[in-house]
Amino acid sequence: MKAAELRNLTTEELLNLLEEKKRTLMNLRFQKALGQLTDYSQLSKTKKDIARIKTLLRERELGVRR
Repeated sequence: MKAAELRNLTTEELLNLLEEKKRTLMNLRFQKALGQLTDYSQLSKTKKDIARIKTLLRERELGVRR
């Protein structure tokens, strides 16, 4: 997801999306460990999505606007 798309979501929606992405990352790690993962780029994409969401939540916490 792009940051611009995430900025339109509410804080509650961001928190729910964060939990979903964390579950997705856990499942991808299990698939990798079992040798079932075919698209390894999904790991880095999911990590970056989590980082974007956390950044936006922190910005809102601090009251920073860009």
